[in-house]
Amino acid sequence: MVQFTLPKNSRITEGKTWPKPDGGRLKEFRVYRWNPDDADNPRIDTYHVDLDTCGPMVLDGLIKIKNEQDATLTFRRSCREGICGSCAMNIGGANTLACTKAMEDFAGAVTIHPLPHQPVVKDLVSDLSRFYAQYDSIEPWLHTVSPEPAIEWRQSRPDREKLNGYYECILCACCSTSCPSYWWNPDRFLGPAALLMAYRWLNDSRDEAKGERLDKLEDPFRLYRCHTILNCTQVCPKGLNPAKAIAEIKKLMVERRFL
Repeated sequence: MVQFTLPKNSRITEGKTWPKPDGGRLKEFRVYRWNPDDADNPRIDTYHVDLDTCGPMVLDGLIKIKNEQDATLTFRRSCREGICGSCAMNIGGANTLACTKAMEDFAGAVTIHPLPHQPVVKDLVSDLSRFYAQYDSIEPWLHTVSPEPAIEWRQSRPDREKLNGYYECILCACCSTSCPSYWWNPDRFLGPAALLMAYRWLNDSRDEAKGERLDKLEDPFRLYRCHTILNCTQVCPKGLNPAKAIAEIKKLMVERRFL
């Protein structure tokens, strides 16, 4: 049997347990920590948050920890309203947004890791450079050859409604980083988020480059590495269905072969 040995510096160790604050209702946070500026292994630090003096969301707890206990804790956050996608993390074993995940959803400790299968910049911050480059590769803007109208590109209400369920993607990367096919082929498979947005433009009645867009997706890896595992749909914090979008692109590929 083949045996694998992980590098010593990849093993997660038990970190520091920070002093408990005064308070009657305390919530335990177990948070992944790693600093590229030292040679230490990744570790799990333990904190406690007083629920009576904190907002209800996991992000509220992280901000309270950073403000009152450990200023070195590093994570991304911006809008705090589930709009920007900055605070995407792996919380309780599932990818989600810290700003929309309630602490009361966890009976025990809240365990928090960075998005999986991505290089870690520091602590809970993942390096999403490849993810954004893949999004850029689908050219997410309107392609037209018709003369530009004097005022605007008009679209009927029914055509506009066809974009519902696709344009709402906030590029948080929860879906792509939960996809085993993306873990195995991150440099060649575009992943659920990029493909969902690709279908958004394929489905736009104003766009006039459908053939060219499909040509760029016609590849054994860019599109067809999707095996319909459906992790992407299960974790999407906006309730979108990337798996359906990918299936629709595959249908378009088949249909154009018979035109």
